[in-house]
Amino acid sequence: MAVDVERMFSRFRGPGFWQDFRELFSPRVLECLQVEVTSCCMGRCTYCPHTTRAEVWKSRHMAPETFAALWPALCRATRVHLQGWGEPFLNPHFMDFVSLARRAGCAVSTTTCGLRMNEDLAERIVESGMDIVAFSLTGTDEKSNAARAGVPFSRVEEAVRMLQKVRRAKQAVHLEVHLAYLMLASNVDAVRELPRLMDEWGVHAVVISTMDYIPSPEMAAEAFAPHEREKIEAARAVLEETGARVRAAGHDFYASLPAAEPAPCCRERAHRTMYIDADGQISPCVYLNVPIREEVSGRTIFGNVSGEDPMTIWEGKAYAGFRAAVQTAEPPDACRFCAKRFEAPCAG
Repeated sequence: MAVDVERMFSRFRGPGFWQDFRELFSPRVLECLQVEVTSCCMGRCTYCPHTTRAEVWKSRHMAPETFAALWPALCRATRVHLQGWGEPFLNPHFMDFVSLARRAGCAVSTTTCGLRMNEDLAERIVESGMDIVAFSLTGTDEKSNAARAGVPFSRVEEAVRMLQKVRRAKQAVHLEVHLAYLMLASNVDAVRELPRLMDEWGVHAVVISTMDYIPSPEMAAEAFAPHEREKIEAARAVLEETGARVRAAGHDFYASLPAAEPAPCCRERAHRTMYIDADGQISPCVYLNVPIREEVSGRTIFGNVSGEDPMTIWEGKAYAGFRAAVQTAEPPDACRFCAKRFEAPCAG
């Protein structure tokens, strides 16, 4: 039996004038609510556990009922990022989720591989009020992007150009197109071509990250460990040069590399963010709840939205204690050696 999502979501009413006024003086408690709308993906990226742990991977879509249960959290969140461990546009209810999040007063963004993009989807994205769509890359041409197996570079370019065409035709100045760029250690020089690529594609910003989650021992060499200072400094020189060129062209550039020592805080700002997986389980971040069917050290789950108000879980003793500890020099054990604690911004 088909679910009438529009009718299900119609009972929710967004914040009124007085709520908007109060938020001028008392910002929403959640800076970002990250929602894994699906863990399904058509890609076979070499650095992703969807590929390396395929035999135990849990592929599933978030149900509309689960997203509806997030309403109390949506009303307390500034931004909703609809993406977790899968390709978000595979969920047939994606645009319904965008609509409900917008009704709650949230900015809405996503990160996509681009394979589902067509003119119809591009028009729906533009009309939805989303403000950021980021496209994933590991390179700046077909060869350097080869780690994203199953996602041809040419198809990503086609997807970006399609969305840009529709965005410009509709004068959708509210929507920005970003690149979510994963810099692998064997592929640093490809970053130098980003200024050209961003100009050609009309991209507003690029966020360059390194491999925070190592899905298999074989992939460790592609990451940047805090003690690998020579390797890190060589990459830093490339990032700083490239960042200067990107900014000179009028685009935004964000990049980071590991510091030698951890910071007494979480760079993912886990004290102000919440992650909801496709089954409705609440975790501090995407790294602490990888969807595989086996016991994993460090997996951290505080409850499920199907049985309890998500903000009640957020304010509960266990979650509050975690949030307090994660912003100190003595974080919870699950976070102690997280790459995000070593992450330091690069100048550019």
